[in-house]
Amino acid sequence: GTIFPAPNFNPIMDAQLLGGALQGISCEKDVLIEILTQRCNSQRLMIAEAYRDMYGRDLTTDLKENLSHHFKEVMVGLMYPPASYDAHELWHALKGVDTEENCLIDILASRSNMEIFQMKEAYLMQYNTDLQQDIDSETSGHFRDTLMNLAQGTRMEGYADPSTAAQDAMILWEACQQKTGEHKNMLQMILCNRSHQQLWMVFQEFQNISGQDIVDAINECYDGYFQELREKKNNKLSYNNLLFTCCNSSLLVLCIRDKPSYFAYRLYNAIHDFGFHNKTVIRILIARSEIDLMNIRQRYKERYGKSLFHDIKHFASGHYESALLAICAGDTEDY
Repeated sequence: GTIFPAPNFNPIMDAQLLGGALQGISCEKDVLIEILTQRCNSQRLMIAEAYRDMYGRDLTTDLKENLSHHFKEVMVGLMYPPASYDAHELWHALKGVDTEENCLIDILASRSNMEIFQMKEAYLMQYNTDLQQDIDSETSGHFRDTLMNLAQGTRMEGYADPSTAAQDAMILWEACQQKTGEHKNMLQMILCNRSHQQLWMVFQEFQNISGQDIVDAINECYDGYFQELREKKNNKLSYNNLLFTCCNSSLLVLCIRDKPSYFAYRLYNAIHDFGFHNKTVIRILIARSEIDLMNIRQRYKERYGKSLFHDIKHFASGHYESALLAICAGDTEDY
């Protein structure tokens, strides 16, 4: 990660500084950045508690009222506990004008069973509705089946059986060769339920059996479907559902195989292919800041030549840029 517990931490002093920054004639945004991006999440929550005791107000509410645009999203996002932040992002991905399929995969494919359980509890508490019910009503087709499977939080963890890796790889290979819904369900079942350790071996066995990387095989196996649907009229919904299934099956494999590389890929796409997709950049930086953001930065530089710090600096501006760069935590070793 890039954010660690601050030494000599004093939540009362931090709360006083934040109160002064928020209640002055003009909001002192540099103070907000200096404090909130340099404290770990548990420390930020203690600051919020001290702030409430001191001023009788909620710090997150005051941030929302005094800030605007993407800078507000960063500062407010930092104040959520991890499970609540995941729940918040899932809610907006499902209930927004357009469902953000990649956001759903980003979160549900990369979290542990315990983290999924905690985010479902937070989702229910924050929005008074069940996450899986919302997935069921807001998505469709094989993509919905994948999400429902992931949201159960029942993936095997820490278990690997070399003797069955070749068997699973053969099932995946057959699934990529067949056109029946049953075979596609088998593909989803293995990807969503086997442990990551098991799947690493399965992917290697798949390469041995087929001579192909599994991501390439998944993309190819849907090509025939795409062609059939292009030739049929009034089938736009089925085409889109299949497109989501193919793309997100590939993303699921990438996430399982190497999370830092996966999130580097997602950040690069968000910055370069979508005209700086702010929500994606903000979400990944905040969510991974105490986990593996340093590794993500390294993968980003290795794969794309320029550093994450450089690209954020090039595309963002103002206090929003400063906040993102503070979470990114420097660039020295990238050059």
